[in-house]
Amino acid sequence: MKQLCSLSTLLFFCLVGVALGSSTLEEKVIEHQFANGMKLLVVERHDTPIVSAYITIGVGSVHETSETRGVAHLLEHMLFKGTKTLGTTDYEKERPILEEIEKVGSKLDALRLRTGNDPTQVAVLEEELAALQKEHKQYVVKDVFSNLYAENGGVGYNAFTSKDLTTYLISLPSNKLELWALIESDRMRNPVLREFYTERDVIHEERRRSYDTNPSRRHYESLVNNAFAVHPYRNPIIGWHSDIANLSPQKTREFLQKYYAPINTVIALVGDVKAADAIALVERYFGDLEPGTPAPNVSALEPEQNGEKRVVDIFDAEPRLAIAFHKPTMPHKDDYTFDLIDQVLGSGRTSRLYRSLVEEQKLATSVSVYGAPGSRYPNLFVVDAIPRHPHTTEELEAAIYVELDKLKHELVDETELTKVRNRLVTDQLRQLRSNSGLARLLTSYQSLSGDWRYLATYTQEIEKISAEDIKAAANTYFTSSNRTVVVLKREDAL
Repeated sequence: MKQLCSLSTLLFFCLVGVALGSSTLEEKVIEHQFANGMKLLVVERHDTPIVSAYITIGVGSVHETSETRGVAHLLEHMLFKGTKTLGTTDYEKERPILEEIEKVGSKLDALRLRTGNDPTQVAVLEEELAALQKEHKQYVVKDVFSNLYAENGGVGYNAFTSKDLTTYLISLPSNKLELWALIESDRMRNPVLREFYTERDVIHEERRRSYDTNPSRRHYESLVNNAFAVHPYRNPIIGWHSDIANLSPQKTREFLQKYYAPINTVIALVGDVKAADAIALVERYFGDLEPGTPAPNVSALEPEQNGEKRVVDIFDAEPRLAIAFHKPTMPHKDDYTFDLIDQVLGSGRTSRLYRSLVEEQKLATSVSVYGAPGSRYPNLFVVDAIPRHPHTTEELEAAIYVELDKLKHELVDETELTKVRNRLVTDQLRQLRSNSGLARLLTSYQSLSGDWRYLATYTQEIEKISAEDIKAAANTYFTSSNRTVVVLKREDAL
């Protein structure tokens, strides 16, 4: 075993050498904490005049309450709308109209929630709101951030919200880094919830189009919602329709001002930048921002599952099967173990489930495994598969358990273990080679684990996982009392 570990270590350091030059990752990352709590991570790479800039805020849908479900996703949309200086032709003239829109919109929302409301009053307020929104359009400058970045050579401008995090990212020429600092600090300092009700309607439509009528997303949402009974991981990032309808500018603004702040923010700058210059730049533009409130730890603990949960979702689509098992998250040793189990069971065409279910028995058209729905708190290991006609989800489920039982009763041989361990290392180092990939990993691990060095020590921890550890984890977690099974079927297939 020691020889196998040394081979993985050799592979790791060879690939690190390619990705980072002669230095190790820990030597290359320069970190700085500002007085307001903001964390900056810098990696200098001067081979091309490009910098990847990631801003990750350690706030996601897991931090929402029953009053604010969906707000993190809504804010992802809203923070593209501009600030008091960007996205408007004249903010001083725009502001009173925004205030009136919020006033009328709040009245309309309250009236819609009232039992036995007067449809005539609703119609009057709807017309008033529509007229105000039409008047407001004259002050709106669309796509101001993306256009500014594109005009200055920026690429990959995007944002995403997860259960645990919210991230804004861009890669741009290194001589435009000050433009990035100006734009992003202004976004944190002076955000404006412009076109709030219009964007809320957009998200309603997104919910209908991409979740309610999308078989794969509907299936996944049903799986997560049923697997968790208490923990807020059970709630969809986008929110339910009633959640979206009840989000107000006031609730959204309060969540934004409280949590989207330096104390919860990690910035990574990777590329053609000097660390000292980066620290000075971030201090100049972000250093005077108020710290904000630390994102709270979620106090809800998911109770131990003491029996199988089984759900049949009736939907007019091809049948699907998903099986989820509760598992720990990082830095628990078994989280590393599941990374290897993931590789053994479901990574690529040489994985056990693909070879058995797709190629040999031809029971499935596809099969995949993954962790869900977040990484900050204990989560799920999921097997997802689609049966090949005329085979059924019942046949497919039985075949999956056969493969899981092999892990419970037989040790993974050293050749296979070495192969999957090396594949994990290679996949990780492939991400480190790109500026954007490294910036993403640094901000994610810093926010989720509290220390980006989780990334640097990952390979050593993976090396410690033995075939016996995999067998023990399989026996601990792959039990009927710990699983949730969701089957999607047409009504005529029952």
